[in-house]
Amino acid sequence: MEWENTPESANVEDRRGASSSPASAGFGGSGGLGIGTVLVVLAISYFTGINPSLLLGGAQIVEGSSQGQTRYSQPVARAPAPTAEDRTTSLVRHVLGETEAVWKDVLPAQTGVQYVDATMVLYSGATQAGCGGAQTAMGPFYCPEDKKIYLDTSFFRDMQVKYGGGGDFAYAYVIAHEVGHHVQDLLGILAKTDAARQGASRTQANAISVRVELMADCLAGVWAANANKKWQNINQDDITRALATASAIGDDRLQTAARGYAVPDSFTHGSSVMRQKWLNVGLQSGQVDSCDTGLGAGG
Repeated sequence: MEWENTPESANVEDRRGASSSPASAGFGGSGGLGIGTVLVVLAISYFTGINPSLLLGGAQIVEGSSQGQTRYSQPVARAPAPTAEDRTTSLVRHVLGETEAVWKDVLPAQTGVQYVDATMVLYSGATQAGCGGAQTAMGPFYCPEDKKIYLDTSFFRDMQVKYGGGGDFAYAYVIAHEVGHHVQDLLGILAKTDAARQGASRTQANAISVRVELMADCLAGVWAANANKKWQNINQDDITRALATASAIGDDRLQTAARGYAVPDSFTHGSSVMRQKWLNVGLQSGQVDSCDTGLGAGG
């Protein structure tokens, strides 16, 4: 993927120099995930083998819109911050800039909804989010409360080491997936699914989460298709790598690797096949209305 000559976003907030240490780590208190949710998540992880970071990240998205703030201690001094122009920071700025340029055209044209930029927060270890505590173990996530995407850039290294993924377009896919959640927020879909989860059974809530995540995969594909029309900067090898990454982080594959078997009712992000399918749907169509996973899409 060629990205060096594409637009660069100014909406990147780099907190990697001094990360805040949450007093309650987002577990209870007056914000973040409630202690009951965390205990349920950890129990599900123990019995099913789901990566708890994926469960926590998914729970953070859907619960964040109805939670308040978490109290934090004073910032903790950390190692010197990476230089502002390191390659990872530059990649993030350019990919986010591409998503802004694409969605400002595509979203109103296809849905009648104006696109409003999200902010990308880069951090190390832990930081404060509008939805509560952001921590490395949670993976990247979008917070509807403050319209920000939170990313510990060490996740890109984990993609290579733990998930066998990696490559610039695979990293771009991760960013575009989180921007996809922002698009869902602008379309009113996150508020609708948050309400639907209230009072739902665990199996039903998981199924809603899967549909939310698969739609975000599809919207990442919509972005990529339209970005390639603008800049012709994505090739077949890039797409192959992104599809391989989508497969590597499928719930069934993660569960099987951890426990030797998969439990479909406990899926929160979708199987490898489904994640590949919906990313490819967006790539092939370039249309928001093709991304209806049962939640509704388009205007």
